[in-house]
Amino acid sequence: MTSARDQIRNLVIQHFNEEFTKESFVPGITAIPVTGKFFDHEEIQYLVDASLDFWLTTGRYAEEFEQKLARRVGVRHAVFCNSGSSANLLAFTALTSPLLGVRAIKPGDEVITVAAGFPTTVNPIFQNGCVPVFLDIKLGTYDIDISQLENAYSDKTKAVFIAHTLGNPFNLEFVKAFCDKYKLWLIEDMCDAFGATYDGKNVGTFGDIATLSFYPAHHVTTGEGGAVLTNKPMLKKIIESFRDWGRDCWCAPGKDNTCEKRFLHELGELPFGYDHKFIYSHIGYNLKATDMQAAVGVKQLDRLDYFIAKRRENWSLLNKLLQGTENLILPEATNNSDPSWFGFAITIKPESKVSTRGMTSYLNDRGIGTRQLFGGNLVRQPAYRNLNFRVIGDLQNTDIVMRHTFWVGVWPGLTNDMLTYMAETIKSAMVELEAKD
Repeated sequence: MTSARDQIRNLVIQHFNEEFTKESFVPGITAIPVTGKFFDHEEIQYLVDASLDFWLTTGRYAEEFEQKLARRVGVRHAVFCNSGSSANLLAFTALTSPLLGVRAIKPGDEVITVAAGFPTTVNPIFQNGCVPVFLDIKLGTYDIDISQLENAYSDKTKAVFIAHTLGNPFNLEFVKAFCDKYKLWLIEDMCDAFGATYDGKNVGTFGDIATLSFYPAHHVTTGEGGAVLTNKPMLKKIIESFRDWGRDCWCAPGKDNTCEKRFLHELGELPFGYDHKFIYSHIGYNLKATDMQAAVGVKQLDRLDYFIAKRRENWSLLNKLLQGTENLILPEATNNSDPSWFGFAITIKPESKVSTRGMTSYLNDRGIGTRQLFGGNLVRQPAYRNLNFRVIGDLQNTDIVMRHTFWVGVWPGLTNDMLTYMAETIKSAMVELEAKD
């Protein structure tokens, strides 16, 4: 007799075929989103299977997802959480733990980062009372200008926290050597770069901590979701504590007395034997994700190699089709790297008469999605007015990015016909908009 669970699994296939049929692409009519989730009936089956357990917090799928994730990146520990932004918050806040002794980051300490980035790479620095030191980037690769690192260093510098922009690794050899020289923490925000390599090694394995996002735009999705990665057991313990209310206990949800000393601890000024499940060693949060999200991630990880290959293929086709287009700076991979592309960045040369606003409006009117390069120049955003930070140099390239850069998608749901139409439309826009008075 077929179980109810098996019947439901089979009905999911029927539902998928009815609800998620793909329509033929019609240029100028069919929308081409800049990002999107790529899945089939199996992800829905996993999601439904987890929901049938009705285990609404982290559980068996979360444990499997963390294990598979750590193996895939090549680190010892992965901690699943509710978003990539939360992952960044956990990664940086972990470095403030008193358990780290003299290496703990304290309010007023400085952290080197870039001004051309996503806000939640930088926000945890402010949120912990520290001072971001903003550096410029290079056009084309959009990675940190490493020539400014020495000028950025001071006796207050404690960490470097930067992202691999649009999947393109920054110069990990140089940045890692700089951090080692001054005994600085290194956090790799690899939310856009899952599967990228530098010198043949996975990004996320060079720093002390790395972060991932599983928002639907990213390489692998769990809907909302993120992860913090590390090789250091102490950091893993601290990260989990901050994620789980700040508690000292490391028992999984639904488990008790993993340490077999639940009523034998004496910490702080609490009485001996106070229940370890309710002892708090950090000022923490609740940033856990659900087992249903993890279930989707388990299946998505099986597709990661295809996702990466398809993104690289789509990026290469766009690059080929747009070569030679006048007044455009096309993206390029950083030296010694194999990016796992998140998007295809284009900078319109400042001397061109074509504005980014004109270009993106032109593309939008023809069904082609675009995005700015995240926050442009973060120091010019209203949220950062009157905050305490330092700037190295004049951020000239970051301002160019703010005014002249946009990006289009390379995600696996895009076909060659879509990419060809995108490239042809971009070239047409340059000709038509340049000709306007």
